[in-house]
Amino acid sequence: MILEVDDVYTAYGLSQILFGVSLAVEKGECVALLGRNGVGKTTTLRTIMGLTAPYRGRVRYNGADITGRPAYQVAKLGMGFVPEERRIFPDLTVRQNLEVARKPAASKHDREWTVEAVFETFPALAPIAGRKGGYLSGGEQQMLTIGRTLMGNPDLLLLDEPSEGLAPLVVRDLGLQIGRLKEHGLTILLCEQNAKFAIRLSDRAYILEKGHVRFSGSIASLQADDEVRKQHLGF
Repeated sequence: MILEVDDVYTAYGLSQILFGVSLAVEKGECVALLGRNGVGKTTTLRTIMGLTAPYRGRVRYNGADITGRPAYQVAKLGMGFVPEERRIFPDLTVRQNLEVARKPAASKHDREWTVEAVFETFPALAPIAGRKGGYLSGGEQQMLTIGRTLMGNPDLLLLDEPSEGLAPLVVRDLGLQIGRLKEHGLTILLCEQNAKFAIRLSDRAYILEKGHVRFSGSIASLQADDEVRKQHLGF
């Protein structure tokens, strides 16, 4: 098991967000973290990544307890986080945004992500390699943000709402590109409000409601459970 989240409680000051969240991700899986806006999905990713410390519960990565470790230490262990806000460098070119994030793979047997490999996965970035980040469309920024994270050669990729604010055609293309990452063997935890988008890409799913896990299981079992989907996902 590459990631284990065990009975995690997280709060921002007096505002409690997560109530005993537990989830697990196996190597090579794409696991969806679903739910409506404001249910605690982003806080779960922030807790895993070390950006927000839980006050109870444990987070384990490749068997090591990483609970409360700062984000830079978690990243060094091989975890990559793609935030919803994207946070690219607007004054750097596409190529420079990628090169600044370069980090060697943890093992010589791992695939080494290079600028050229990112361009192969996201072909739309290659023709605009010299364009500054501040002049990119939303879809181009999202591809660049994912590509920049891949340049750190992560073992586990945390994706926070990658389809947010993008046009349907761009969302479709982004889904194909994330699917390619899965085919390459990258492990992905995909946090999404767009449940249909996430379900097409994932092997298993967890559904959050008000900081509690209300469903966990295979995509097949979720698709077969009309009551759960209608109550928590709206379709």
